[in-house]
Order: sequence, then C-alpha cells, then structure tokens
Amino acid sequence: METPGGAKKATKSVREMLESPEFRRLVSKRWTVSVVLTILLFILYYGYILLIGYDKALLSRKIGEYTTLGLPLGVAVIVLSWVLTVVYVIWANRSYDPEVKKLKDQLK
Repeated sequence: METPGGAKKATKSVREMLESPEFRRLVSKRWTVSVVLTILLFILYYGYILLIGYDKALLSRKIGEYTTLGLPLGVAVIVLSWVLTVVYVIWANRSYDPEVKKLKDQLK
C-alpha cells in the first residue's frame, strides 16, 4: 500500500498488531494512566469518607456564619474528581488516540 507521498506503508495483520511491542507499550501506558488516576480518585473519595468517620470535629468547624469545613471539602472532592476526568481526556486526546490511529493505520 502506498501513501499519498508515494512511500510504501507497512501493513500488519491483527495478530501481528496484537503481538507487536508498540501495541503492548500502548496498552501498558493506558493501564498505568488509568490505575494512577483511579488510585488518586480513591484516595480523594475514601480520604474524605474516612475524615467524616474519624474526625467529625474537624469537619464541623465553622468557617462562616452558616458553613462548616465539611461542605467546601465535599465540593472539592467533586470538583477534583472532575479534574481527574479532564486530565484523562486531555491525555487520551493528545497521546493515546493518535497512537491508536497510528496502529490502526498499520493494519491490513
């Protein structure tokens, strides 16, 4: 198969692609990113839950006339979980998706 510039394009079967080091590296990278972000999310969420369970006095401290520290911390957990999602989407769009496209283009 030739590319628009006239160069021959390497093609692989699905089996060759699945066994290729490029594919294995991509899968490994995706798992690493997913596991790291999942661990961060668990630490964030379960850290807040454990704080509720073990230090209610801290969370019940007033930081305003009607607001306690627990409310902004709860909102921070939600916002930071969105931030972790955005981090994954940005990583996927900039790094993962172009690599997937490159590998797909090599298939027969």
